[in-house]
Parts: sequence; C-alpha cells; structure tokens
Amino acid sequence: MIDNLQPLFSHLLELRTRLVRGVLVFLLGFIVAFAFSAQLYDLLVAPLAAVLPGQKLVTIGIASPFMVQVKIAALVAFVITLPHTLFQAWAFIAPGLYQHEKKLIIPLIIASSLLFLLGMAFAYFLVFGVVFKFIVSVVPASMQWLPDSGEYLDFAIGMFLAFGVTFEVPIAVIVLVKMGVVSIAKLREIRSYVIVGAFVIAAIVTPPDVVSQLMLAIPLCLLYELGVFIAAMLFRPKAVVPV
Repeated sequence: MIDNLQPLFSHLLELRTRLVRGVLVFLLGFIVAFAFSAQLYDLLVAPLAAVLPGQKLVTIGIASPFMVQVKIAALVAFVITLPHTLFQAWAFIAPGLYQHEKKLIIPLIIASSLLFLLGMAFAYFLVFGVVFKFIVSVVPASMQWLPDSGEYLDFAIGMFLAFGVTFEVPIAVIVLVKMGVVSIAKLREIRSYVIVGAFVIAAIVTPPDVVSQLMLAIPLCLLYELGVFIAAMLFRPKAVVPV
C-alpha cells in the first residue's frame, strides 16, 4: 500500500516544485513591472488616448489608481513569464513522454509564446484603433464620453486574452492531430462549422461592431487553415511499401 503511494507522493512533490518556481518567477516579474506601472499605464491607454486628444481617462474609487496599476503589473508579469510557465508545465509532464514527443514540446512552447504575443500585438496595434474610432464616431454631440480607466483595463485584458488564445489555434490543431484525437481529413470536413463558430465567438467576445468582429473571426479562420496545413506537412501518413 505504502509502496503504491510513493509514486503519487513523488509526483505531488514535483508538481509543488514546479508551481513554486512558476509563482516565484511570476512574482519577480510582477515586482519589476509594478516599478514601471505608471509608464506601462500610459503605454496601455495610448490607443484610446489617440482618439481623445487632450482628454484623460477618469477613475472612480479610493483605491482604483492603485488597483489599476496592480492589474497592469500582473498582466505584464503573466506575459513576460509565460515561456517559463510553459516550460515548468513541460518539465512536469516530460518524464511521461516519449523521446520524439519531447523533441516536439520545446518548439511548441516557443511557438505558443510567440503566437500569444502576436495576438496581443494584433489587438493593440490594429483592433483597438478601429474599435475606439468607431465608438467615438457614434457618440452624440450632446454627450461627453469619459472612459473609466478600470473599465478600459478590463476591456483591454479581455481583448488581449481573446486574441492571444485565438492565435494559439494552429498549436491546438497540431497537438490534436499529433495525439490522434482528430484526423486531417476530419479537420477539413468540419471547416464550414469552424467558420460559423469563429463568427459566433467573435460576436461574443468583441464589441458590437462588424469591423472588430471581422478582425477576430477572419484571423481565427485563417489560423485554423494554417494549423491544418502545418499538421498535414508534419504528420503525413507513411507510404506503404509494396512487398
């Protein structure tokens, strides 16, 4: 009985070690990011400030200025420590993987981190400007629009996560094919359902304007096709050699 529990205890200890390392690195990143939280705030609100010249965002609440900077520092710490977090996850599951699977994990970690950052950059540099210009264009002349910094930050984090996860679609497709969960033929067969699903997801997670929804749905469809293409290249069925 005790002998049977020893592998479980060793796995739990290993999991604790990986979690502690991940948390410590995150906290270090948080401390560094919080030291520059004011500059990071200015950088984060720049797309909205560009369509509101001479106007500042407002904040409501005694602790709101502090909490906004805490959220920004946590967001930046999450992003800059993401490769380390993924590596710790890989190190925990690596002993149970075959050698050829281990060789695939490191490129996937690098690709996942880069794609997530690319998704955030796409939202920041392209989508935000389109969304904010649309909102400004529909504000009546008799209305003064005073965006709240806390609400803006929640919006930005939601968009970053939506586009960051969206850009992970090729990785998800490759992993599913590699694990044998779905075949390339099946992925091509359900293409039409994926397109419909992409527009449904875009309608849910983006503001209610057609342009921003298209800017999420179209990349989602294209990234799905990219994932199918790469998976087909990586995992071609072996030709049967005639006897």
